[in-house]
Amino acid sequence: MSGGALAGLDEHQLEAVRALRGPVVVLAGAGTGKTRVITHRIAHGVDTGAYSPGRVMAVTFTAKAAGEMRGRLRMLGVGGVSARTFHAAALAQLNFFWPTLAGDTAPGIVDHKVKLLAHAADGVGLSPDVATLRDVASEIEWRKVSMLSIEEYAAVRPNGVGRLGTDRVIALQQAYEKLKDERRQLDFEDVLLACAGMLEAEPQVAKAVREQYRHFTVDEFQDVSPLQNRLLELWLGDRRDLCVVGDASQTIYSFAGADARFLLDFDKRFEGARMVRLETNYRSDSGVLGVANELMRGRPGALHLSPAPARETGASEAVPTVTAFEDDRDEARAIAKRITAQIAGGADPRHIAVLYRAHAQSAELVAALSDAGIATSVLGGRRFFDMPEVRQAVMELRAAAVAPLESGLVDTVRDILRSRGLTDDPPEAGGALRDAWEARAALLRLAEEAPAGTTLRSFTDELTARAKVHDEPALRTVTLATLHAAKGLEWEHVHLVGMAEGLLPISYATTFEQVDEERRLAYVGITRAGRTLSVTWARGVRERQPSRFLREIGNGTLRAVGASGRPGAANRSAARPTASARDAAERARR
Repeated sequence: MSGGALAGLDEHQLEAVRALRGPVVVLAGAGTGKTRVITHRIAHGVDTGAYSPGRVMAVTFTAKAAGEMRGRLRMLGVGGVSARTFHAAALAQLNFFWPTLAGDTAPGIVDHKVKLLAHAADGVGLSPDVATLRDVASEIEWRKVSMLSIEEYAAVRPNGVGRLGTDRVIALQQAYEKLKDERRQLDFEDVLLACAGMLEAEPQVAKAVREQYRHFTVDEFQDVSPLQNRLLELWLGDRRDLCVVGDASQTIYSFAGADARFLLDFDKRFEGARMVRLETNYRSDSGVLGVANELMRGRPGALHLSPAPARETGASEAVPTVTAFEDDRDEARAIAKRITAQIAGGADPRHIAVLYRAHAQSAELVAALSDAGIATSVLGGRRFFDMPEVRQAVMELRAAAVAPLESGLVDTVRDILRSRGLTDDPPEAGGALRDAWEARAALLRLAEEAPAGTTLRSFTDELTARAKVHDEPALRTVTLATLHAAKGLEWEHVHLVGMAEGLLPISYATTFEQVDEERRLAYVGITRAGRTLSVTWARGVRERQPSRFLREIGNGTLRAVGASGRPGAANRSAARPTASARDAAERARR
């Protein structure tokens, strides 16, 4: 299998894949094939006998990413590798060892932190609104992943939350912890804390875990928190077989405790660590990469992305554009018009995305796209497999799988979906009927794309497995998403809207570190684009100014165009902020 594990890799990817022993840090830029490198490296290790599959742990941050990793390893002929999130791995260890250590089952997991906080608030005579409770929940999460006691938290976060002063926030947190203990429950962060505490306090447990897992790989290492890093250290013990993969330019969860220094200082903490840089981008055309590189030029850990030879299409490449509009409605209507033209020109709606900083920006965009007859899906909304239409269809497909098929898989699935309302032609865009139609059509496409010989039973089993890890099919719709939700995804055509001061960077980003995080968010949005990138902003009633990031990118890589899509001097200001915006940009640089 060695040929399979090493096939199709460029020289830098090969260097990473062949580095099987000792500490290895892979600095992997956007679109450079990091998941491919991770899975091929593990497969190569198993193939050469350097790794035993059951002793490899691959850690990532979402159940979906872990599921994708397991799937890719299966395709490479490798089974038995533990590919999990930090929380899943920690919970499995707690559940395994707790009965032996405590003589009882492990505590239950809090399923709704805000609801439990509301009960705790009642107990101490407080009645904060739901938004405040959510913010307090976030503060609890940050405190725990930062490994701070409540007293230490009070010293570093003295300003309270909303209308709750520090004393009340502390009282609420203490009441929450007491109530949680009384109910014998752990929250999400407690799982990591309890696992780390168990490994520190019980030498026999630490020994057993370290015997089981000898080779570690951690994806998205720029997003690890102090608590996750501590747990990783406890898993490792005094061994050094650790490979971390990440990109400091995509650190967008600092507010939740992520600390890119663990990635950037890896070679200092692990003496003699091998460093591999992946800077060949297989996703984006050179124009898109030019915008991304200019935005991150000079930032700590920034990689300089170059297009793969296969993507160098020369003069046919579309130049990224920037356009200014008078208000948000004009901006949304123009985006709808541009997307209409892209679809008319042959673009698949699934390959088009509109990205923005905050959810509140989506309403105007959804309305404009619906008016233009364009169906949309908003990431972060209702999950595909939770939709009642999908749940009902899967139930009927499972029931039909019991009986022998009278026709092929696709015909059977189509007949069942038609009985539930699937028609040959979609209803008008917008509304619940179109959403339901798109969901049923996506299920039919999954059946059409299934390998030859797939039975209805195996098809429904695959649907169930996908639902568990939130591996959702792409609807034939234009995607709307926040920049946070877009991370890890890609589209051929991206429209990045709201590139104005107060929106991106967002108004409450006032410190250098906060503005830098906003810059990285913009970078994530830009690097989602494959072929075309349009950047827009609107002045609005508050007379917004263009984002300072547009000045940093400059006119050399973004072409200013008018609302009609033609070059227009009236929009040149999009890349030349006012004096106040320039001053703010200079302060942010310092």
